[in-house]
Amino acid sequence: MPGRILIIDDETQITRVLRASLTAQGYSVRTANDPEEGIQIYREWAPDLVITDLMMPTMTGVDVCRAIRATAATPILVLSVRDHERSKVEALDAGADDYVTKPFSNHELLARIRAHLRRAPERSAATIEAGDFVIDAIAHSITVQGIPIHLTPKEFELIVHLARHEGKVVTHRALLTAIWGGNSIHQPEYLRVFIGQLRKKLEAETGKQYIQTEPWVGYRFVAEGWSDTPLI
Repeated sequence: MPGRILIIDDETQITRVLRASLTAQGYSVRTANDPEEGIQIYREWAPDLVITDLMMPTMTGVDVCRAIRATAATPILVLSVRDHERSKVEALDAGADDYVTKPFSNHELLARIRAHLRRAPERSAATIEAGDFVIDAIAHSITVQGIPIHLTPKEFELIVHLARHEGKVVTHRALLTAIWGGNSIHQPEYLRVFIGQLRKKLEAETGKQYIQTEPWVGYRFVAEGWSDTPLI
């Protein structure tokens, strides 16, 4: 079952060994020793499965999971030398599909990869259809009331994350962590600026509002929209 696999691990020896092993099995493999670079490769390459280390210097594997889950349902395997229940739960809660503790056997890892690729949803499952919106998280395209909307990469990530929680309040902290990583939770100005830009673009094309402010808490996405002035 060949496919494309992205490996994100700050240990070059790990990425080198895994690349050799997976390439020998017919997989197309790309690696990144920096998690931010890995996320960028993910967005450009759209792999079929991601393997990420849990503990890395600049971003954790949990941050990587959240960033990927903001836009897609790609299977994610998390690797870690830590075998504590809390770290496993944290990774799984962030969107990981599986957790493998180092050291692990090559046969075990290959078996888990095959199992997750068999269960992986079709690419079309990444399409979100809700209310006025059709969003293709893989193609990075969005239409509202049938009108194509041009968004920056961060604006797109933001609307996808909100749309995946349609009708529910998403906290400031959850949005900041999902879009900008765990180190950004004390910089809410990022969120205010991008929410403002996103609202202007959507309203300019449709005359409707779709993102409601929940004061001091977060934002709620309403896919049907409304014409009244939203809470600010």
